[in-house]
Amino acid sequence: MTLALGEPSVLVRGRWTAAVVLANVGVFATFLGPIQVLLAKQSDNVAGGNKEFVFGLVTGIGAAVSVVANPVAGAMSDRTSSRFGRRVPWVFGGALGGAAGLLVLSGASTVAVMVVGWCLVQLFCNALLAAITAVVPDRVPKVQRGAVGGWVALAQTLGALVGVGLATVVGGVGVGYLACAVFLLLSVIPYVVRSGDERLPSKPPLVWREFLKSFWVSPRRYPDFGWAWLTRFLLNLGNALGTLYLFFYLQDAVGYGDPDTGVLVLTAIYSLCVILTAVSSGSWSDRLGQRKVFVTWAGVVMAVGAMVLGIWPTWTAAIIGAVILGVGFGVYLSVDFALLTEVLPSARDRAKDLGVINIANSLPQVIAPAIAAPVVKVLGGYPVLYTLAAVVTLAGAVLVKKVRGVA
Repeated sequence: MTLALGEPSVLVRGRWTAAVVLANVGVFATFLGPIQVLLAKQSDNVAGGNKEFVFGLVTGIGAAVSVVANPVAGAMSDRTSSRFGRRVPWVFGGALGGAAGLLVLSGASTVAVMVVGWCLVQLFCNALLAAITAVVPDRVPKVQRGAVGGWVALAQTLGALVGVGLATVVGGVGVGYLACAVFLLLSVIPYVVRSGDERLPSKPPLVWREFLKSFWVSPRRYPDFGWAWLTRFLLNLGNALGTLYLFFYLQDAVGYGDPDTGVLVLTAIYSLCVILTAVSSGSWSDRLGQRKVFVTWAGVVMAVGAMVLGIWPTWTAAIIGAVILGVGFGVYLSVDFALLTEVLPSARDRAKDLGVINIANSLPQVIAPAIAAPVVKVLGGYPVLYTLAAVVTLAGAVLVKKVRGVA
């Protein structure tokens, strides 16, 4: 077995982890800066009174693209035998394509152009994400995955903070997209230069029927993988329901006068709480050899945070909810990622299998707008939306106990 396909045993160094984290920060800034601020403002500019529908349409179609792009790009990455390794070409190419999509968005003045630009971002950035996610099980031994997973988990939160910061501080929707594009390109350079990515000795033959069949990972044959997928889907659906309309929640339910700044402040508070819990809980999980109990209680805490937002729509409650959600999500992100790497069926197909797992991240972004828009408009508004988010999150927290092969 080649090093590229073996189970890693050598501990990774801090510089390597930092490069992986920075690339993840770049891709999540590209996703979350637009989702939290830029696309919402652009929808308001383009559609006015129909902003919720346009925002849901653009993000929903983009998320549908990501559902396909992530596992397909991951599978192709698994089969890549370039002299730069399996992952580097996809990281670098994904950054270039994602930046191009942001440039399209920066000049979009119609819904159709917004859809095209956001689909390009989702297509290429999910290719990048599939590859950079797979480098952890490629290179990090199991005894170190909780700690490294904690640092990688910070990337999603730091990406949200950076993305929202760029979208808010630089001024203007178009300039915000350009700032995100520049940051995305700069963020992948350290990993591309010092990846240590192993290449395959030869390119596997491509049999299309087998290739397409490989995307179905049987939950009967691999039950732990199936339960891990379902719990991640539910927890991410709950999170999507709770965060998708944050800008409009502050604007319409809380009545906060400057929702741009409000989103930035809440994101900063949330990010600090994630930072305080993610790495420490990941390392604690490594020491105890336990994963599921951390994920379960993290889900319970996140559900409490959602209920605070639903019951008490004020700025004070929004701050308290951000603290609670940040604490829970930090634990969840770090430990659940380590859990997922331990239920992958095959070392040869790590990126593809993680891509299938990432559908559980992307699919909620397709479903959430279809659920959230009618709930906010006609089925009870934000109290009902956040209660629903709490119930879905609790379901995921409970069902993680079904994963038998991980403690």
